[in-house]
Amino acid sequence: MAELKEIMISVDDFETRVAILEKERLAEIYVERNDAPSIMGNIYLGRVSSILPGMDAAFVDIGQEKSAFLCVGEVVFPEEVDSLPQKIHYFLKPGQDILVQVAKGPMGTKGARVTAQIALPGRHLVLLPFGDSVGVSRRLSEDERERLRILCEGIKPDDMGLIARTVAQGVGLERLKSDLKYLIRTWRNLQRQAEKSKAPKAIYREEGLALRAARDIFTSDFIQLVIDSPKEYKKIQTFLSKTSPGLKDRVKLYSGSIPLFEKYNVDSQLKKALRRRIWLRSGGYITIDTTEALTAIDVNTGKYVGKTSLQRTILKTNLEAAREIADQIRLRDIGGIIVIDFIDMEDQKDREKVFSTLNEALAMDRAKTNVGEFSEFGVVEMTRKKFWQGLLESLCAPCLSCEGSGVMLSDTAAGIEAWRGIKGFCRAKSSEALLFKVHPRVINFLAARRAKLRKRMGRDVYLYGDPTYSPEGYELVSEGSHRKIKRVYKELCKEYAILHLT
Repeated sequence: MAELKEIMISVDDFETRVAILEKERLAEIYVERNDAPSIMGNIYLGRVSSILPGMDAAFVDIGQEKSAFLCVGEVVFPEEVDSLPQKIHYFLKPGQDILVQVAKGPMGTKGARVTAQIALPGRHLVLLPFGDSVGVSRRLSEDERERLRILCEGIKPDDMGLIARTVAQGVGLERLKSDLKYLIRTWRNLQRQAEKSKAPKAIYREEGLALRAARDIFTSDFIQLVIDSPKEYKKIQTFLSKTSPGLKDRVKLYSGSIPLFEKYNVDSQLKKALRRRIWLRSGGYITIDTTEALTAIDVNTGKYVGKTSLQRTILKTNLEAAREIADQIRLRDIGGIIVIDFIDMEDQKDREKVFSTLNEALAMDRAKTNVGEFSEFGVVEMTRKKFWQGLLESLCAPCLSCEGSGVMLSDTAAGIEAWRGIKGFCRAKSSEALLFKVHPRVINFLAARRAKLRKRMGRDVYLYGDPTYSPEGYELVSEGSHRKIKRVYKELCKEYAILHLT
């Protein structure tokens, strides 16, 4: 086998995690929370809530918190109305029921993206109920693609389409027929359920993450699949018995005392994958910053100074970075527009080497990528279609202090802001004393200026630091006589472990 590939699946009370290891290095990670399962691939009987003629799109109520978005390119148009322009408002009306499948789950403030072009996945085939063509995975060799295309054309229903998946490599006709029979039966059942249901309603739900990993990823290329859940282990064994009996013996149930992801060093590698800066072996590094519009990746020589010439130092750093960038894009499941700023290279041959290395490394990615040539500024632009929610979206949340910007006011700047605000309150109030809440990081700044504040304002200011409060904020908690403020302050001290200034 060309490469040591393994799948690790860990299931606990909170989530299911699937890790793909290549030569014991974490290559892909997928996480699904038990209380918030993915809706990707689910099929809903939805109801059109509104039409957007200017965008040639519609919003569809599928029973989720936010309506789903359906663009005109994902609508199935009736054959008998080919004479009409293919505009969404000609075929869909508010209140109309429509069968849709989730193509992209909700993210942030956006609802799910859906398609009316249903695709039912099996182990070896994907059934396209509204299609009429045959497709074959591009990851297979030309000879194998031609073999599968001929087999699929021979079994394809007249009014449906088929796609042969990568896992269909080497599979014979009978197994393909069995997969197709199951998919057609599933589709007929789904249609009957839709006819008697009231929108919005889920008509078909995808399998859980563990079984999907066995169905969509686990092939003969993997030496083993290790899972720590007896329940999911039985499901996978049952599934493989029907679809790929030769892989059953490669599925192992883990029962060790050390957690599975700790045993195979997945947890430690996962922590590194969440960092903004990734160090290269040579001493250089790359930084990854994500915005709403795109992901920017910057390459730096860092601590690497080279041995012979600046040109060779830059080339070595860029080559190493190209491989690491491809790995990180895949591991983090970064999608959309990606801009890579390599260190500038004067020699065109060096650029070609880096470009070739990047493309070779990206060839390992199951996701579709499109890479542009180097621009005149030494920048490479590419796009990637993501599989999942993305590592950062799955495991992280925006910082409450910086609100996702990655920066916040320095201690001094935050202290000055608090000082100015407190002065404003003192001018507007006539009480003997005032009690403010601030973040502990500005306490020292204010303590050094307390006497000046009392002298200028003619009243006492009491402050306490709350580490859960915004580092850039301040809040008037109480005001009144010295006796009252001291009493309130003492009560707060009993309730919280407080940094204070009195």
